[in-house]
Amino acid sequence: MLSGSYLMVITDRECVGSYLGHPIFKVSSLKVFPCDHSLKNSPTEQKKMETEFSGLLNIAERTPGLYFSYETNLTLSAQRLHDLGDESKLLPLWRQAEPRFLWNNYMLEGLIDSKLDPYLLPIVQGSFHHFQAAIGKDIIDVTLIARRCTRRNGTRMWRRGADSDGYVANFVETEQIMHLNGFTASFVQVRGSIPLLWEQIVDLTYKPKFELVRLEESPRVAERHFLDLRKKYGAVLAVDLVNTHGGEGRLSEKFANAMQHIVSDDLRYWHFDFHHICGHVHFERLSILYEQIVDFLDRNGYLLLNEKGEKMKEQLGVVRTNCIDCLDRTNVTQSMIARNMLEGQLRRLGIFAAEETISSHPNLDECFKILWANHGDDISIQYSGTAALKGDFVRCGKRTMQGIAKDGINALLRYYFNNFVDGTKQDAIDLLQGHYIVSVSRDMTPSSQKGGLEAVASFPLALSFVLTGFFFATLSLRQVRYDLRHLFFSVIWAGLSVAIAAFVRANGRIFCNRPRLHKPRC
Repeated sequence: MLSGSYLMVITDRECVGSYLGHPIFKVSSLKVFPCDHSLKNSPTEQKKMETEFSGLLNIAERTPGLYFSYETNLTLSAQRLHDLGDESKLLPLWRQAEPRFLWNNYMLEGLIDSKLDPYLLPIVQGSFHHFQAAIGKDIIDVTLIARRCTRRNGTRMWRRGADSDGYVANFVETEQIMHLNGFTASFVQVRGSIPLLWEQIVDLTYKPKFELVRLEESPRVAERHFLDLRKKYGAVLAVDLVNTHGGEGRLSEKFANAMQHIVSDDLRYWHFDFHHICGHVHFERLSILYEQIVDFLDRNGYLLLNEKGEKMKEQLGVVRTNCIDCLDRTNVTQSMIARNMLEGQLRRLGIFAAEETISSHPNLDECFKILWANHGDDISIQYSGTAALKGDFVRCGKRTMQGIAKDGINALLRYYFNNFVDGTKQDAIDLLQGHYIVSVSRDMTPSSQKGGLEAVASFPLALSFVLTGFFFATLSLRQVRYDLRHLFFSVIWAGLSVAIAAFVRANGRIFCNRPRLHKPRC
């Protein structure tokens, strides 16, 4: 940064399991240290700017969901690891890594230039959970690992859609790995924002308008996105779960129109209106979707290795699922697909009979539900700041009143984070990922000094004024029967409350936590 380099150190770790026989660690804490103190002799303005940037690094210290291994490459799926050539397997881990999922890719550049291979530790952001359960005399081990893409990394409202290169927000590769009697099976799914140029600018409304940008480029952006997916995964089935009406419907219509130009034998598009078909409680109706896509799943399969590590079967394609956030509806749907695939794997190995299901084994069923519920919460926290909605269905197999109430609280928390927290968090992510480069030579105008009302304006303050106004309006109304003058005071208080609320709505940018970084790297 302005005063030189900073070092981010993992100060605590926790072993959370193993990936293909290798120990996996979760980062428990991070600490940022300045490598020199030349800022002491810097101009006042430069010190001020450095303080702002170092504040963003303090936020980065709280980055959730970071995992690493000293022995294997977490950025690669089991199938890609198996297909690595002998020469590639001898390379340092960072050189084997998939750049899309290498969370600390930008931070390693200085160490790479200095050829400090022993210190180059690949880190992924995502999720890692596993369980063991008994099926009769057999013990099954199931691992679920998620890898977040760093190309368009960010928070929910601040990173939407795709960029001009086709990289989408909240792109996550999820791999379910099963070990049983020496056999290993791996099944990969992906999720990602609708691959068009669109955004939702936070403006204090609960659900800001969807705004499509440069519509004429939509087919090209979608084509780039799916061309990249086909190179990496083979055939692709894009499952779109958004509504057919309102803002979601218009966005889905543009997505479908863009897909018409690029669908082929190995690229299919399928729309499934999740809310219309499943409502808010009947998620078992996802079986309708499964029947519609089962031919693709059967044809493209999964990776299966025998006791000797030899490939018996490989995955030839991937299901790409999206809703608007690619969180709640997406996680419910992916867990349903993964459940059916695991049952198919167990039938292939002769563990399950033709009609036997995971639900037939209560302990296995409970462990599987918890596995996917925890996975959904992790991905949701990293993108939206809260646990996943509809998580009670994934965790319990049905909607519950407690789950619905929890969803309501999390929805309000998401609103708060979107408007008043995530702007600064997005700045920290952009700084860490190298999307914004700090340079002494750059014209860095400090944050403008706010004066007048804007200097003290904040959402909690505005909310307190509104609630106070309505409180006194209510008190005055209760006194009207004793003195009609209180009717006048009641109208005044109510009017003030409405005026303040309208001002906040019209001037949302004053209260919203807007990012301060500009001139991105890419």
